[in-house]
Amino acid sequence: MSVRTQSSEQPAEAVHRAGFACFVGRPNAGKSTLTNALVGQKVAITSNRPQTTRHTVRGIVHRPDAQLILVDTPGLHKPRTLLGERLNDVVRTTWAEVDVIGFCLPADQKLGPGDRFIAKELAGIKKTPKVAVVTKTDLVDSKTLAEQLIAIDRLGEELGITWAEIVPVSATAGKQVDLLADLLIPLMPEGPALYPEGDLTDEPEQVMVAELIREAALEGVRDELPHSIAVVVEEMLPREDRPADKPLLDIHANVFIERPSQKGIVIGPKGKRLKEVGIKSRKHIEALLGTPVFLDLHVKVAKDWQRDPKQLRRLGF
Repeated sequence: MSVRTQSSEQPAEAVHRAGFACFVGRPNAGKSTLTNALVGQKVAITSNRPQTTRHTVRGIVHRPDAQLILVDTPGLHKPRTLLGERLNDVVRTTWAEVDVIGFCLPADQKLGPGDRFIAKELAGIKKTPKVAVVTKTDLVDSKTLAEQLIAIDRLGEELGITWAEIVPVSATAGKQVDLLADLLIPLMPEGPALYPEGDLTDEPEQVMVAELIREAALEGVRDELPHSIAVVVEEMLPREDRPADKPLLDIHANVFIERPSQKGIVIGPKGKRLKEVGIKSRKHIEALLGTPVFLDLHVKVAKDWQRDPKQLRRLGF
């Protein structure tokens, strides 16, 4: 078992590499936080609730000798709803198209049935190199970490997976994140950059804005509405009659919930919660877009949208 804890040497002759990597793992394994740490800016929605990533968000890591495009997929899980099945399909399609798969396993939780379920699926994908990424190492002592590394090595042996690398990281503490990029890059094909320098993601801005609003809307109501919130940005338009040096972007968005009884939870007493959602998400949106924003939010009911194919389509799934 080779566990990487220091940077690999650069080859003498510089070749440029560019390719796609995706992080997989059961929900809440730290995939989105890791994507953000590698890119150095918030591009993937992160939360401490499973199943909040809905879209394939690509984070782009630019290096002089390489470009690493990170595809963040929903967590693979045993589906209970139509939405769950669609999310799983998205995951499998992504796995078949990337150059390397990073399997995220949190250091602070013993390997469980969810990890095994994903590892079995990974074992079926023969050609793509697989890197085991042990996340959240800041939450454990060295003995627990060592036990987890051994367990992951054994899991690979048992299922016939040869790990290209096993890398312990802490995205929140910034430990070994650069090393992970150093180890993923040699697994990429040689080739020119696929995205312009400066791009951090190829997600349409409207989708990213919707995700930021959704993340803020889930804050504080996760226990009551774990993932029955969807957000659709209806329009984003520059405000007319504004001087060029003082632009303002008008964003109109709808927050959809499944039942009328949930409306009060999201809006809060005297509209307090919705106002907080607006303030919090606007700050992130302004940072993302680099322009002042006027945010207009409305809460609407889309009955049982997670189980209804027509509604899922309308809400972008």
